[in-house]
Parts: sequence; structure tokens; C-alpha cells
Amino acid sequence: MVFARLRLAARNLPYGLRSPSARCAQLELAARNFRSIVPDSFPTEAPMDLDAIKAREAAHFLPVVKRFPVALASGSGSRVVDVFGNEYIDLIAGWGVTCIGHSHPALVRAIAEQAGRLMQTTNIFYTLPQLDLCDRLAELAPRPITRAFLTNSGTEAVEGALKLAHRATGRKVYVSTRGAFHGRTLGALQVIGTAKHRDPYAPLVPEQVLVPFDDLTAARRAVDASVAAFIVEPVQGEGGVNVPSPGYLSGLREICDATGALLIFDEVQTGVGRTGKWFACEHEGVDPDVMTLGKGLGGGFPVAAFLCSEAVARTVAIGEHGTTFGGNPLACAAANATLRAIEEEKLVARAAELGARLHERLRAFAAEHPDAAISARGRGLLQALVLRDAARAAALPARAIDRGVLVNVTAGNVVRFFPALNIPEADLWPALEIVLELAASDSV
Repeated sequence: MVFARLRLAARNLPYGLRSPSARCAQLELAARNFRSIVPDSFPTEAPMDLDAIKAREAAHFLPVVKRFPVALASGSGSRVVDVFGNEYIDLIAGWGVTCIGHSHPALVRAIAEQAGRLMQTTNIFYTLPQLDLCDRLAELAPRPITRAFLTNSGTEAVEGALKLAHRATGRKVYVSTRGAFHGRTLGALQVIGTAKHRDPYAPLVPEQVLVPFDDLTAARRAVDASVAAFIVEPVQGEGGVNVPSPGYLSGLREICDATGALLIFDEVQTGVGRTGKWFACEHEGVDPDVMTLGKGLGGGFPVAAFLCSEAVARTVAIGEHGTTFGGNPLACAAANATLRAIEEEKLVARAAELGARLHERLRAFAAEHPDAAISARGRGLLQALVLRDAARAAALPARAIDRGVLVNVTAGNVVRFFPALNIPEADLWPALEIVLELAASDSV
């Protein structure tokens, strides 16, 4: 009886007080449970057709998303499978989110193991996965960045960055660029550069100025002693994969230094190795005061961050910013696993090398088909082909789906490629040739 009670007490011990063998057994059980419950969380029988799926969406989902005619069920690496068993090569990667591929084994394992330990707690407690992530981000970030705050999405990160700029400078004017995308919350909308996203919610905060991207003359006119921050994407993503001219980012740095404004680099889409550097601003060697990260940071798990210098961090006090879910142990475990995978698989260097070859192929296509394409542009594995005909561009994603390829068009006529950083070449090149064949085709 005594031994039975001791065994029962041991089973009821907190995880950290159990023996190493008991902890390992619990983690393995959690991993097995994780693997077993995921398939069962979906209907075992697919709907009869896509119309049935669309009808379910129309019944209850807020109608704010224009969807591709594909209902995805699973993914592995750079391939995804729909509910009907059709397989596609994915050149979108969830807007660059699944940067180490769908369901990377190390990421799945890290999430399962952390789920067996602790998924969520309030930020009034310390958690080691969060501290590990902040340490690593501070090591990777350009100087003088030393501090990080973790959020759930890139939009939240932008909101935090704007608050920091206001707090650090005491100013209320923000300057951003036309064509920029910084998120869809009201605060982020005030600095977004696309009218279709911003105008339906106007008037927004009045202290906002838009200037052309890659135009230092306009920036000099706009930034004065009333400006809290100039926020810019080092490479515009949604705006059409626009790469600035050499000297643009360094020119912005000089302008901000001269006026006391902060320079914010929105690296939500370009960060974490996407452009062949850990951060796109490194291509020019320009350091920001504040930087935002998201998308690829969690490899598919929702996690983002805004980072700042020590000087900016000293201007905020306890209670001035917070989050319930941001920086939770599960999200941080996912981000830590993603960063490790990028490092261990040398994916930053791979993005640079493979991206250069992808760019050359796109550039050659534009030269060979001047009637269909205008140019190619991009950095690393964020590349674009600019088509002449917007109607042809608009029709391309649906036609590519019929050929087993997922690709995105942005800014009207720009075919955007941002696959996983570890996409096999056996997937990339055949998928690319299908897209180029469709781009050259006269049919719409």
C-alpha cells in the first residue's frame, strides 16, 4: 500500500520534479499524442466538391479574403496536398512564413515537446524559451539593436514599433513610403502606402506623411523635427518586390540622424534569411533604431517581434506595453527551432546563392520575351517577374494551380516568388518553368 501511494504521488509530481526517465516518457507520450490527434482534427471524408467548401465559408467566415480555388489539408517540405489528394509545389510558402518548409521535423518535434511541458503562461513569469529567443535575436540583429519584445504577428510588431518611436521622441508624425505594407490594424494602416487598404478607414491619425519609395529628395523634404520615425521596408514586398537603389537606406539613416527621428526597418517579410542575409538592411550595412520581424520567424507558427536599441528601450517603463499571448513558450520554442534549422542547414547562404540563380533565370526570361515581361527584380529568395499585361498576370495563379504550382501575383502585374529557403531544386526549377511557360502564353 505504501509503495502504491508513493507511485501515485510520483505520477502527480510537477513535471520539473520528476525523474529524467519520467520526463522523457511524458515528452514521448506528448509527441505521440500530438502526431495522433492532428489527422483526427480534420474531417475523415473530404466534401463532395469545392463548392461545398465554399458554401461552408460563405455561411460563417467574414468575407474579407479572396481565396484561391484550393482547400489544403497537409504539407511536407515544399509540397502541399489538398483535401482531394492533389499535390502542388508551393512557391508562396504562406507569404514566406514556412521558410524551412511545411512541417519541418525539427519544428514539429520542438512544438510537440514544448506542448508537453508548458504552452502558455502570463508574461509576469520568466520562461526560458522566451529568454533564449530574445538572446538569439539580439545576437543576430544589426547593432545597436539589443532589446526585443515578442508579439503574435507582424502587424502587432509594427504597432509596438510606432509606440516606441512616439515614446522615445515625444513626436507624433510618421513618414512612410507609397506602396508599403505594414499591416491592417488601425495603427499600422496609418503608415501603410497602399490606398486600397488605407482609404476605406480614412480619416486615420492625421500626423502621417507618404513619400515615394526610393526617393531621398522627397524624404528630406518630409522629415523634420516634428517626425517621430521614418518606417520603411528594406525591400518592398506587397508593393511589388521593389529593391531600393544603393545608398537609399544609408541616406535615410543620415536624414533621421540629422532630425532626431527614429529609423524603423520593417523586416517582417524580408527578415530571417529571406534575402540572403539575416536581415535585408545588411545588404547596405545600415543599422535601424527599431526593427520588426514576423512571418518566417516561427517557420509556420505565429510569432513576431519588434526590436530596438538600448537608447530607445530606456524611454519606456513597466506597464506601457504588454501582451497576453505574445512570447508564449510554445511560440518561442517554434522560433528557436526555426532559427536553429536555418543556421544548421546554412539556409541564409543558400537563399543568396539559389536566389541569384533564380534571378538570372527570370532576367533571361524577360530578355527573351520582351512582349510578355518587363523586368526581373528581387534579393535572395524574394524574387519577382514584372509582366506587361495585368490581365495575363491576374489569370496566372489559377492557371498555375491547374498545373500543380502555387504562385502569387502582387501590385497588379508582379509575379512574386518566395518559396521555402530549403526548397529542393528538383521542385523549384520545374515549377518555375511552368510559371514562365504560362507567363509567355497568349491565353488568359
